[in-house]
Amino acid sequence: MGIVKISGQMHENLRVAGNALGRSINAQAEHWMRVGMLTEMHPGLDHRQICQLLVRAELTGGLDIATALAGPTGKPRPSSTGKR
Repeated sequence: MGIVKISGQMHENLRVAGNALGRSINAQAEHWMRVGMLTEMHPGLDHRQICQLLVRAELTGGLDIATALAGPTGKPRPSSTGKR
């Protein structure tokens, strides 16, 4: 666990979104970071598919970088070096 510095505007955005969606500021920030991470790793997926990845990750113990690298089917994607 650590401290992340964000702008005042982003903090306000997190507060508003978190209140609207019933999440704490920290929970809203973590949600946006998870969605953003998965969007960068899987640019071809839409929001619904990203949410499905989040649910699958939660059911299998939580989201980590190895889980995030797994494709939409849950199977790991081959690396460019052929190693896993």
